[in-house]
Amino acid sequence: MRYEALVVDYAGVFTDPAIVDVVRSARAKGLRTALLSNADRRPYGLPDLFDAVIVSGEVGVAKPNPAIYELAAKSLATTPDRCVFIDDVARYVRGAAEAGMTGIHHRAVESTMDELAVLLDL
Repeated sequence: MRYEALVVDYAGVFTDPAIVDVVRSARAKGLRTALLSNADRRPYGLPDLFDAVIVSGEVGVAKPNPAIYELAAKSLATTPDRCVFIDDVARYVRGAAEAGMTGIHHRAVESTMDELAVLLDL
């Protein structure tokens, strides 16, 4: 499987400084990147690392509803099966998997990095 995109949760994942470097590396390898959050509004002060930012408060649908994952993929001009999704909430990862994405349950930077090394060669 050749993945085209990396989609990350904000709170609990992207707020970890090591994940910022992961997103930066993914973009350097040519992957499209998106931030997907159940927040009411776009987080303030995001670095310019994302091709798309999807916030449930702005789009009217939230994780784990499959529609938000499909929207994330569409905003990256791809399909869910070409996306890797990272979240620290297991039911959100299951929702992404049900929508067709490959999910990584973020528990620790080391294990997330190990999984990304296998999936995306990061």
